[in-house]
Amino acid sequence: MDKRQTRLEKHNVGILTAATFAIGLLAPTIGSAAQDTETPVSGGTLTVGLGSDTPIIDPSLTAYSVAAVVARNVVDSLVGQAEDNSFTPWLAESWEINNNNREYVFHLRKDVTFSDGTPLNAEAVKYNFDRILDPKTISHYSKSLLGPVKSITTPDDYTLVIEYEEPFAPLLQGLSLPYLGIQSPTYLKNTPNTSFTLVGSGPFLLDSFVKGSGSKLTKRPDYNWGPGYATHKGPAYLDHIEFKYLPESSVRLGALNSGQIQVIDAVPPVNFKQVKNNPRLNVITQENPGVNRVLYLNTEKGVFSDVKLRQAFQSAIDPAVAVNAAFFGSLRAADNVLGPSTLYYDPTVANSWGYDPEKANRLLDEAGWTQRDKDGYRVKDGQQLSVSFTYVPTNVEAADVTLFQAVQQQVKKAGFNLKFDPVDAGVFDDRTATSNYDIASNFFVRPEPDILRTVFHSDFLPPQGKNHSRVKTLDKQLSEAVGTSDKERERLYHEVQHKIIDEAYVVPLYIPAFQLGVSKQVHGINWATNAKPNFYDTWIKP
Repeated sequence: MDKRQTRLEKHNVGILTAATFAIGLLAPTIGSAAQDTETPVSGGTLTVGLGSDTPIIDPSLTAYSVAAVVARNVVDSLVGQAEDNSFTPWLAESWEINNNNREYVFHLRKDVTFSDGTPLNAEAVKYNFDRILDPKTISHYSKSLLGPVKSITTPDDYTLVIEYEEPFAPLLQGLSLPYLGIQSPTYLKNTPNTSFTLVGSGPFLLDSFVKGSGSKLTKRPDYNWGPGYATHKGPAYLDHIEFKYLPESSVRLGALNSGQIQVIDAVPPVNFKQVKNNPRLNVITQENPGVNRVLYLNTEKGVFSDVKLRQAFQSAIDPAVAVNAAFFGSLRAADNVLGPSTLYYDPTVANSWGYDPEKANRLLDEAGWTQRDKDGYRVKDGQQLSVSFTYVPTNVEAADVTLFQAVQQQVKKAGFNLKFDPVDAGVFDDRTATSNYDIASNFFVRPEPDILRTVFHSDFLPPQGKNHSRVKTLDKQLSEAVGTSDKERERLYHEVQHKIIDEAYVVPLYIPAFQLGVSKQVHGINWATNAKPNFYDTWIKP
């Protein structure tokens, strides 16, 4: 029988494994809960203005960041992950993992109920994970976080065992995210469409979610099983949380300045210093780990099936200039596909690429695009060198659009005609599923480098996932990396990062950061390592 690690031993292993990025590499947090010295006050409504929307609130069915921000207040996770990257108890009070990460045994709390009265037990957790793994459920991101599960069993009412054929090291980190948060099995069994409702065991109940409008939440008065990293026990301090979708940055900022709302995300870059210097406001900034905001180049067909054209496009872009123009110095340009606070981030990748107009023009000439039309765009065999950038307007901030426009002007100098193709979410899914696009863009927040498997493994080609570069060459390294030794994982992930940049599968643009503009009356916002704000410990000073 394999030797088991105790929960404490596993926590220590988790901290040592994360040593390469550790606490110091995480972006500083301004105004976090740890800085509060006043006594918390219960009551009140926190109103949060959000700059982007989600079409689905069920975190098991979406990878949208906004869905995770809202759902984190409604669903609990088996384990928590604190800001120092250690794993803490939550719904599971302890766990054991065998030496080769093939078997995880979780021992659940016995005092937890969902808000509909259903008790939390091992069968409830198993039902959630079986639902995610069911091919009929569209749970691409959640499924990737669970990994290649062999079996899920329940030896008794409060013990859950997850087994794998091959070692799977990233499970604990995935389980800490709201995308694998546990929902009421009674609710799931009786609700054919969970896109707009959610029932969990968390500190708040979801009263309503309206796409294009926002969400309203109410405190659960009998809550008493928060994550181990929380600063208090018992019910949340706030009575209500209201998330409002306010896509216009001027409207969000105006509402914050007037006191109509207490928190906004996506602080308008042009107003960043103004908010920071306002004596009534704070700016809380947390850089995201995971995949940076990148442009995915469709390698499967079209002009970007030619590596020289991908490399030329990549070399024609100056991210530092474009990001500064769009974000006024409030965000950092990316130098890699991964953010620097991600485990096994490789800083040497930055030296392997960059803005090089001479290289861009040379590669285009070598590829046969030697002529230009009257507008300055390259032509070959009578065809203009045009590429289509397909995106969903509600999924990006106004500053992102400004950034894309700056990129458009940069690549024009090399001879690319970058055309914008704004569509709704349904059309976007259709386009990506049929490979009918040249460029797509997003970012993924996760401190575990296994996020690269979610984004670049052929198992996750659209419509099965978010491999928008349509890469099929990294499967071996990404599959090996989930279960091997720490040293070998680091080597493999470094190799993958270099290949993604060298083959120009993506063009990195900026390191995303959660930037909250916050009234100084608001205290106790803290953060998980996926750079999402947690409001369980939050309170409002009268």
